[in-house]
Amino acid sequence: MATREKPQKKEVRVRAVPAVTRSIAILRLLGENKQGMGVKAIADSLGLVPSTCLHILRVLVGEELVRIDTDTKRYTLGNGMIRLAKSVLEDGGFARQAQPALDRLAATYGVTAMGVEITPRQSVVVLALSKSTQPFRLHTDVGSEFSSMVSATGRLMAAHAEDTPAQLRKKFNAIAWDKAPSFEAWKKEVDQARVRGWAIDRDNFVVGLTVVAVPLIDGAGRLRHTLVAAGLSSQLTPAAVQVMVSDMRREAQALMDLLV
Repeated sequence: MATREKPQKKEVRVRAVPAVTRSIAILRLLGENKQGMGVKAIADSLGLVPSTCLHILRVLVGEELVRIDTDTKRYTLGNGMIRLAKSVLEDGGFARQAQPALDRLAATYGVTAMGVEITPRQSVVVLALSKSTQPFRLHTDVGSEFSSMVSATGRLMAAHAEDTPAQLRKKFNAIAWDKAPSFEAWKKEVDQARVRGWAIDRDNFVVGLTVVAVPLIDGAGRLRHTLVAAGLSSQLTPAAVQVMVSDMRREAQALMDLLV
C-alpha cells in the first residue's frame, strides 16, 4: 500500500503594515526617552513625515497608550501601557510560576533573582523579579530589557545559537560591558556553558557583580527563558556558586515541569 506524503506546511506570509510598524516604533522610542519628546523630535528620530507622526500619536493618545503634556507638547508613554503589561504579567504562566522560585533563591542566597525571557528579537527581558537586600549596582526592574548576548544569559544564548564564529564575534563586539573579556575568553565560557548547562559572568557585565544563569528549554529544544541570580562577587565565591547552581537547576526543572 502506497504511503501518502505528508503535505508541507505553508509558510505564513507576513505583510508589511506601515501604520502598525510606525506605531510600535513610536512606543519603543518613547519608552527609551523618559523625559518625553515632541512631534518633530519623534518624526526626525524615526524618519517619519511630521503630519503622519502626529496622526499616529493622536490615535495612541486616544487609546491611552501615549499621553501628551499640554504645556510642553511632549509625548510620553501612557497608563494604558501599564494595564497592557500588567495583564501580560498576571496571566503569563512563566512570570507567575517563576515567582516562588525566585523568592526562595533571593532569600536563601542573598541575591537578586530574575526570571528572564529571550525575545524573538534576541533581546533579554526581565519578566519576574525578587530583589536582594544586599546593596550593589545592578539596577533592574520587571520589564527591563537588555541587548543580545549580554551577561550570563547571553552566554547561554550563544551556546544554543547556530552562529558561525564570525557571527558570534560580531554580536560580542556589540555588547556593552563594564569590563569586557577578550573574545577568546568569552567564547571559552560559552563552550563551558554548553557542556555544563549553566553560565556565569563574573565582573564583566558589572565590575564587582557575579551573575549566574540557568536555562529553561522548551519542548522543541529552544532556549526561551532563564533563571538568573546576581550578587556581589565577594559573596558569590566559586564554592557558593556551585551550591546555588544546584538549587537553581532544581528550581528550573520544577518550573519546566509546571509549564509543560
